[in-house]
Amino acid sequence: MIPVQGFSGQKVAVLGLGRSGLATARALAAGGAEPCLWDDSPEARDNAAAQGFALTDLTRSDAWHGVAALIVSPGIPHLYPEPNKLIARAMEAGVPVDNDIGLFFRSWATPDWEKMERTPKVVAVTGSNGKSTTTALIHHILKEAGRPTQMAGNIGRGVLDIEPGQDGEVVVLELSSYQTELARALTPDIAVFTNLSPDHLDRHGGKGGYFAAKRRLFAEGGPDRAVIGVDEVEGRFLANQMAEGAADDRVIRISSGQKLDGEGWSVFARKGFLAEWRKGRQVAAIDLREVGGLPGAHNHQNACAAYAAARTLGLAPKEIEKALHSFAGLPHRSQLVGERGGVRFVNDSKATNVDSAAKALQAFPKIRWIAGGLGKDGGIAGLVPYLNSVVKAYLIGHSARDFALELGQTPHEICETMERAVARAAEEAEAGEVVLLAPAAASFDQYPNFEKRGEDFTALVQALP
Repeated sequence: MIPVQGFSGQKVAVLGLGRSGLATARALAAGGAEPCLWDDSPEARDNAAAQGFALTDLTRSDAWHGVAALIVSPGIPHLYPEPNKLIARAMEAGVPVDNDIGLFFRSWATPDWEKMERTPKVVAVTGSNGKSTTTALIHHILKEAGRPTQMAGNIGRGVLDIEPGQDGEVVVLELSSYQTELARALTPDIAVFTNLSPDHLDRHGGKGGYFAAKRRLFAEGGPDRAVIGVDEVEGRFLANQMAEGAADDRVIRISSGQKLDGEGWSVFARKGFLAEWRKGRQVAAIDLREVGGLPGAHNHQNACAAYAAARTLGLAPKEIEKALHSFAGLPHRSQLVGERGGVRFVNDSKATNVDSAAKALQAFPKIRWIAGGLGKDGGIAGLVPYLNSVVKAYLIGHSARDFALELGQTPHEICETMERAVARAAEEAEAGEVVLLAPAAASFDQYPNFEKRGEDFTALVQALP
């Protein structure tokens, strides 16, 4: 646990009592603060009370007297589409609003660091797609190289639930736009931006607000090094803002598909090969085609980002290459879950939007595509250019019929349920094809989250005769 600094003897309100909220309450108490806990959900309040936490009804006006700060869980809106009523009340009362990420960065460093030979470092990863895989891959590379490391944030443990830093340790954080948007302190040593595609637009008031939330990771504290994907205009803009000139190697530009051979420091992947360039010449290369845990161009971009971060931390190319080959990938992200009669079954349930589904569709040549769920604004019209690899689509969930109208001449079948979709795809698939779950939609019409959807797909595949 990271005891929160700066609030000893003060009351701090905590709104939202999920994993991060309860971890925040413990960390505040460990730092000498008096946490005042509340959640709009009676079930969440009952769960917290059952774990021994005292509750404070923040809906009462007198509850805010003497409160030094309000710490908000990431799922609770504070600005768009409209602020939660209790957050609005805190702002009206002049109570500073923060989240656990802000508390982590203000509390991570301790006087014990003066005794260490190598100060602990933080790598923070954000972006629309690939940030979980990139975060896990950096963590894996560090472990394989024998470096002490912890992983937290939007993946694994809550940031305040990890252990205090050790000599030479590297903490790798995955940070969502919900987390970067509100944190009052953001000071990673290395910040990574993978890419940007439209997502969570209602929460951020549009694409500009969404990008601004991601950009805060780089602008608020100023990392020592910035690893930035430049395959979209937003990434190119961010890299331009961070660099003092073309040769400024504090910015490492990464790409999947473009050759980046300028004066600065770059890492890019083309035709299955990763290349590192510095000062106008190539200094290292890795063949990614046989790295089983990272299939497809989108995963090659993740490999570039992780490679760049690891190089910044002093690891050699050969060390990184060895670790890439032992990376098994993450569940629900281009995860191979079975093979039957020469047909591979791939679980990419995390592909909940058009951009991530497009990347999955480009990873394999012949696809039996399982798609659908609770569709997002715009449907799947943006996937039309990527349907040439689809032999047939099997549509499930609330948006199955809407998706069918957008598929044009692509063969398709409305299956409605995952069980029928897996059975039909397995029945019709031929050797050399891939049955791919890449829904391009949220899961909430049939499942509580994308993990449960992916687990159902996996269980059905493993139960095939």
